[in-house]
Amino acid sequence: MRQDQRHIVSILLQNEAGALARVAGMFSARGYNIESLTVAPTHDPSLSRITLVTYGSESVVEQIIKQSRKLIEIVEIVDLAGRDHLEAELVMLKVAVDGDNLQRVVDSVLRHHGQILDETDTTRTVQLTGSGAEVNAFLAEIGTTARVLELVRSGTAALERGVSVLAAPV
Repeated sequence: MRQDQRHIVSILLQNEAGALARVAGMFSARGYNIESLTVAPTHDPSLSRITLVTYGSESVVEQIIKQSRKLIEIVEIVDLAGRDHLEAELVMLKVAVDGDNLQRVVDSVLRHHGQILDETDTTRTVQLTGSGAEVNAFLAEIGTTARVLELVRSGTAALERGVSVLAAPV
């Protein structure tokens, strides 16, 4: 069991080459592993949004955030850990199926509100979205039902609830 706190750091930054590497470098230089990382342009093509998940002490992550604000590419940065937020991640996986486990695989997918994207005689390719805990629960269950042949996860995407918006300071 981890004793460090989980942090979801949301960053709005200029969409420029090398900006992601500099932000990631702030964490790795202090010995913090980035457990999950998503990045994509926002509705404004000149800006990208990074969502990263790391574990560590609140004081060290606060220090990294303060130092990150000094990077010229950073427009805004916030740790969502102590804020009311929504989060989701996507998992796609291919599992082996046969006459013995096919119905259990289908039942598990439906119970966890997933979708079967592709079917062959011996495999099912499944997609599921949910919180990290929901994805982990599905993976634990499906792993007891079928052999996982291939798996890919998107990493966490998160937004603060309510009217609060991560945007450039006015």
